[in-house]
Parts: sequence; structure tokens; C-alpha cells
Amino acid sequence: MAAENDEVPLNAIRVFVTIAREGSVTRAASALGITQSSVSRYLAVLQDYFGTDLVERRGRRSELTQFGRLFASTVAESLDTVCFTAKRMRRRNRSGVNRIVVRTSLSTFAHSFLIPNLQAFSAEMDGVVVDVISSLSPPTSCDNFDILITRDLSVIEPADDWVIYNEELVCVGSPHHVAGKTLSIVRSMPILNITSRPDILPTWLRAMNLTAKDIESGARYDHNYLALPAAITGKCLLVVPEIIVADLVRGGALHVIPGSRAPSGMQYRAYSVDRSDNPEIGRAFCRWIARLCKRAASVEAA
Repeated sequence: MAAENDEVPLNAIRVFVTIAREGSVTRAASALGITQSSVSRYLAVLQDYFGTDLVERRGRRSELTQFGRLFASTVAESLDTVCFTAKRMRRRNRSGVNRIVVRTSLSTFAHSFLIPNLQAFSAEMDGVVVDVISSLSPPTSCDNFDILITRDLSVIEPADDWVIYNEELVCVGSPHHVAGKTLSIVRSMPILNITSRPDILPTWLRAMNLTAKDIESGARYDHNYLALPAAITGKCLLVVPEIIVADLVRGGALHVIPGSRAPSGMQYRAYSVDRSDNPEIGRAFCRWIARLCKRAASVEAA
């Protein structure tokens, strides 16, 4: 059949490269957002085109054949280049508006601090549009972003970077329950757990000379922004980076327990990648967010 049809099945190649990267048909289907049966059909088309197997069964597992490994390693980088170039050209063709994409692994920081201040940056930069996306995955050089804001990730490509915030932790709660109380209240009120930041609570406890046995473990939430409403309305405490609750504290929705401030040892960094379509705007954004965080930290310290 391959001899009768010489048209290269590009969609099938893209699907096969995803299978090779993800390690299974199931994970490839999830990454591509299509069904497993569709992935299997694309794989069959490509194997038919070559006239040989690209994947073979090994017990319950599937592995690439030698031919499959050779083909995947040969075309994967070229396919990435095509996809990346297409995305950049698409962005460049969008109505001529200055636009940057900010990617961050700090979803609560983006929700509570970054996004509420973006209008000020846009006004300062004559209407620049700032798109914000969040991901906990390590970025690649093919991902579509101009700036990365992160605490625990880094870029693997040329980029300028800034330290924008040295993280300080505080213990907060509803003023109705904690105002006027001392640090000893942490022994009698449950402290919420954040699964995306399992480091925060142990770090803070060590700084306070406490152990997990000294506190009552409260409910679990994936992210701080999900836990904040519980801390505001419930009889519970939350140990959280101070920068993301500063406005809530100033507005009276939360109260910081005296003596609960402690450095986490973590730094927030902003990276402006060299491949950006708007590198000058990207660097201006990083300088702006660094200034904004510095002002916020100064207010917290005061």
C-alpha cells in the first residue's frame, strides 16, 4: 500500500512523535486531546506507510521498535521547529497589537498579585496586551511564552532574569477568630494544607520551633487561591507567602498573627526569553514586576 500512496502522513507523524515522548498510546491521547482509538488509527496509518512496525508489545507494555526509535529521534526536533515557527508567525500576524505572554508556575501569585496590577503596566506601555497562562510543567524552547515567572523552574534557553521577590511566610486567619491572639493559637486551630506547596508548612514550623505534632492538620487544598476563602470565612489558619495576602490583610479580610513572619528561603524569578517577538517589552515587564514586588515587600516590612 505504501508504494501506491506516496503522500507523507504528517498528522500521523505528529501523533507518533507524541507516543514516543509520552511513552504510551494512553498518555499520547491525553496530551493531544483525542481518543485512544484515534491515536491507534494514526499509528496504523504510519506503520502501513512504512510497511513495518513502529511499536511492539512487551508483555503489558508497549515499546518502540528499533526503526520506531530511529524515526522518532530523527524527526522530533524538526517537527518541534515547524510547530514553534508556525506559532510565532501566527502571533506576529495578529493585528499588529503589542502583545506578550506571561507563563507562571505561581498560580496564586498571578491570581492575587500579578493580574490585579496588569492594567497599570498596560497603561504605562501604551496599551500592551498581557496574556497570562499557568503551568507547573518545566518549560521548553518550543512553548509559546515571552516571560516565565517562577519559584522552582528555570528556562533552558538564552534569557535575561531578575530576582523579583524573596519569599516571606506568614500565618493568617479570620480577624474574627485570631485578632488579638498570640502565636500560641496555632496549637488550637487547624492549619490548612496546600498540596501544590508541601514545603511551606514544614519550613514555617521549623522557623517557629514547632513540629507537626504541635499543630492540628486542617483541610487540604490544591492551591493557595482555593484555600484563601476558607481562611477568610472559617475557623482555621493558613501559612502563606505574605505577598499574596497583603491586600487582604490591608483590607481587613485576613489578620497576620504577630510573630509568625519567617523567610522560606525561596526566590521568585522572572525570565525574559531571547526568542520573544517583543524582547524589549518583555524586559520592561520584568523590570516592572521587580519594582512592584519590591514596593510590596517594603510595605510588608513596615
